[in-house]
Amino acid sequence: MLVATALSAAGVPILTRIVVDEAEPDLPPVDGLAGLVVMGGPMNADDPSRPGLAAERHLLARAVDSDLPTLGICLGMQLLARSLGAQVHPDHGLELGFAPVRLHAADPVLDPLAGAAVLHWHSDAAELPVGATLLASTEKTRVQAFRAGSALGLQFHPEMDAVLLGSWLDEPTMTRDAKENGVHDLASQGSVALPALLGPARRGLAFFAEAAAARY
Repeated sequence: MLVATALSAAGVPILTRIVVDEAEPDLPPVDGLAGLVVMGGPMNADDPSRPGLAAERHLLARAVDSDLPTLGICLGMQLLARSLGAQVHPDHGLELGFAPVRLHAADPVLDPLAGAAVLHWHSDAAELPVGATLLASTEKTRVQAFRAGSALGLQFHPEMDAVLLGSWLDEPTMTRDAKENGVHDLASQGSVALPALLGPARRGLAFFAEAAAARY
């Protein structure tokens, strides 16, 4: 996974936690972190059956207030948007497959990805938080990326590499989801898109990792 690779290359140690089902997760204090990355998942950002999501939203809000380098991807972006007061609309419209995004503003993490096909796998969509900068869109999803101070939210998956995609496609629920939505060629899409995406994604994510390393 390219985010972990970038952080490791920058010398930033990684602490991984999965807390969505914990009512009172023991999350670290923001002032003890060099950076924060919140990844994806199949649930909605307001899913009441996943009590840990509220703690994640609270941690994200504190991270933004503390100017902590923060990256939210897919569900992580939706949680970031919610933590900043924006709505997330369930079942807004499925995007599933590799396709480029349209960039609206310069950003050092996103700039290398201009024109590259990235993986989309979502149906919920977040609104733009008040005061945030819209960075990227697609025809179906207006807010594909935004920046709010030190925090970057990405609806798509720049962290994707062949190993990670293979692990997703080995997961029966994810494979079934793709097939039920008429997408049968994600592996072949990935074999075309990922070699071209790898270098640009590494360059963009390196900027985030270097920002975290500066706080370590």
